[in-house]
Amino acid sequence: MADRLGGQQYSTERFTTFVDAVVAIAMTLLILPLLESVSDAGAANLSTAEFLEEHHGQLLSFALSFVLIASFWLEHHRLYAGVKGMTGGLLWINIAWMVTIVWLPVPTAMLGQMDEDPLQTAVYIGTLILTQVTTLAAKVYLRRHPALTDLPSDVLRRGVLGDVAAIILFLIALPIAAWVHPIGYAALLLVILSSPLERLLNHATARGRRGRGTDDARDGSDH
Repeated sequence: MADRLGGQQYSTERFTTFVDAVVAIAMTLLILPLLESVSDAGAANLSTAEFLEEHHGQLLSFALSFVLIASFWLEHHRLYAGVKGMTGGLLWINIAWMVTIVWLPVPTAMLGQMDEDPLQTAVYIGTLILTQVTTLAAKVYLRRHPALTDLPSDVLRRGVLGDVAAIILFLIALPIAAWVHPIGYAALLLVILSSPLERLLNHATARGRRGRGTDDARDGSDH
């Protein structure tokens, strides 16, 4: 298979183990600012209620990022459960994916400890967009190299459309979160609509393929 794909093959098992470790470390890093805040609260003799009130932003940002990283990892796990081999190209796509995961604790800490501003929002949601883009790149790569995976092409196509839908919704959520302060990061709830949007995209692309097929058939009959 390596010769057909034109690249060196790497161990899928070692790769997935490495990814799991990176994700676990990133999720652990999310809690570190909160641990420091607990130490500061103890030194200031704050009560538990006072700590929770003063640091509710940190708690919410921790929970949000923890859920998001877990969701990204679950999607990654489902995708690579069917991958039989790793090429250099696919490996580098995943290294880019891991960079976004490891970076996310930084804007999370900014979100929990600093005053909100549009640039902070752009950094946080921009990181989520990059994670989704690298996920999309991996699926596109696997569609172009079907020998690497057991997943059917139709499943990968739906996955591509799902990623495109999520990216669109993140892009819509970004300006809302940045400039519509009563809504703020609640705009990220728009991602819940990714499944309906994916179905719309699937319907649109299917109709486009049928239209092209009809045109090709008409051209063939003309000849």
